[in-house]
Amino acid sequence: QVQLVESGGGLVQPGGFLRLSCAASGGIFSNYVMGWYRQAPGKQRESVAVMSSGGYMNYADSVKGRFTISRDNAKNTVYLQMTSLKVEDTAVYYCNAHDLSSGGDYWGQGTQVTVSS
Repeated sequence: QVQLVESGGGLVQPGGFLRLSCAASGGIFSNYVMGWYRQAPGKQRESVAVMSSGGYMNYADSVKGRFTISRDNAKNTVYLQMTSLKVEDTAVYYCNAHDLSSGGDYWGQGTQVTVSS
């Protein structure tokens, strides 16, 4: 069973930055496409950024140029560097691991990011 633990959320002013981390355990990290998703109040969960173990990355249009996803396969950790944060980035951010071999999806508990002045 894969376990994902996010950290790094918090309150930040518009234009500020945060770095989220997600530590994975209980599986073979290199088998997973790792991703960050977010869910704002009253909205559906949406994909923010995903990254394969081979380095393929994809971003939502709304965060391109501001957010950067990265992963450290040796540490079984994926990161989301968020810069130039906007009020509309406020959401609960979830880490996801998609197992390419089984098709299974695993989720972290979520971390709150609030962008407000």
